Amino acid sequence: MAPKQGKQYEIDMCSGAILPKLLQFALPLMCSSILQLLFNAADIIVVGRWAGDNSLAAVGSNTSVINLLVNLFIGLSVGANILAARCYGADDKEGLRQTVHTAMLLSFISGLFLAVVGACGTRTILIWMQSPPEVRGLATVYLRIYFLGMPATMVYNFGAALLRAVGDTRRPLYYLFSAGVINVILNLFFVIVCRLDVAGVAIATVISQCVSAVLVVRCMMRESGAVHLELRQLRIWKGRLVQILQVGLPAGFQGVLFALSNVVIQSSINSFGEIVVAGNAAAANIESFVYVSMNAFHQANVSFTSQNLGAGRYDRIRPILLRAQGCVIVVGLFLGGAATLFGPQLLGIYSDSDAVIAAGMDRLSIICATYALCGMMDVMVGSLRGLGYSVMPMLVSLIGACGLRLIWITAIFRIPEYHTVQTVYWSYPVSWIITFLAHLICFFWAMGRLKHRFPEKTLRAN
Repeated sequence: MAPKQGKQYEIDMCSGAILPKLLQFALPLMCSSILQLLFNAADIIVVGRWAGDNSLAAVGSNTSVINLLVNLFIGLSVGANILAARCYGADDKEGLRQTVHTAMLLSFISGLFLAVVGACGTRTILIWMQSPPEVRGLATVYLRIYFLGMPATMVYNFGAALLRAVGDTRRPLYYLFSAGVINVILNLFFVIVCRLDVAGVAIATVISQCVSAVLVVRCMMRESGAVHLELRQLRIWKGRLVQILQVGLPAGFQGVLFALSNVVIQSSINSFGEIVVAGNAAAANIESFVYVSMNAFHQANVSFTSQNLGAGRYDRIRPILLRAQGCVIVVGLFLGGAATLFGPQLLGIYSDSDAVIAAGMDRLSIICATYALCGMMDVMVGSLRGLGYSVMPMLVSLIGACGLRLIWITAIFRIPEYHTVQTVYWSYPVSWIITFLAHLICFFWAMGRLKHRFPEKTLRAN
């Protein structure tokens, strides 16, 4: 059977009105990210309702560990996305073919590495994080099984990143919906019927990740357009690998640095006991839905900026940023405010404990209410990465966000009158404001360099 056309899923990012196409790109991506979060939400809700608060804490408190180990390689998928979008905008078909096959092989290798590291080092990392002894054993079981699914997770994320490079955010949504339904059904079966506790939700997650990976690979193999994949052509092209690493490694290190600062913060939260840990885990999961909704515009900004850079449409870069910022502010204020207003009801989905709900509200009332600042910061990073600057936002984030949070925890949090969980949470909005302003300065500098090098293109009318 001949490969199916995928042109109807692609978006012309280099001409025409920006906002409608930005929304056309971002809204399916937003839904995809929300569905992906439902994997973890289903885990947390099922164990919270049918396995108890310790199991809830064991599953929910693992996010920072997972991010610490995974973010470096997710950064490589960002590098693949940016390089593929640039090749697509420049109509470099051979460069795009090499990028696709290099990235997909790299994704599988990355997943295997994570599976080994995650399975072997989980318990040690949990001890370093001061995970409460009551939940450490359950958390170890969950993480070890979860990381066995990393090859599938990486293959899906890289494949989806390559599809996003040409504007296709709809098909990954369809695949995640299918995998999400399977995940929820298996969660209920393994926990309620088989009584496998946290092991059951981990197994269900791994199976659903494999389903989404198979579907995205099948899509790319049947694709006759820009991102067609042939398994026989899988190999590492050195030049493409270097380009992916040049952009992806700094992006990955930035993710690791954020995750590292979050591990330190999680360790501080763990010191307040299992009730606070469980409430924090439930609140953080609710926040994640707000975050990924805003992050869709960050990813849209990356792809739009990269394609227009490749096509030489430098005049569209600033308007893309302004529209992405407008969208992320609206989404952040609306969803963040809703999560804060309806916090008790939402937290009640995860646990029926009044103490856990109260602990969760401590976090929601500070972080969700100011979450638009985080989205604004991320959109600035998207513009810089799309312009080819990856080390710069990494360094700014290291100093402005991660460094400040670590100083906050080691200095202000240690003062007796400020030794509260609320003090820990305030480290987030303070770091977002400072880092956003620093990224804004960097963007003006980068655009100044671009205008100086290509004045005839930066001045061309839309």
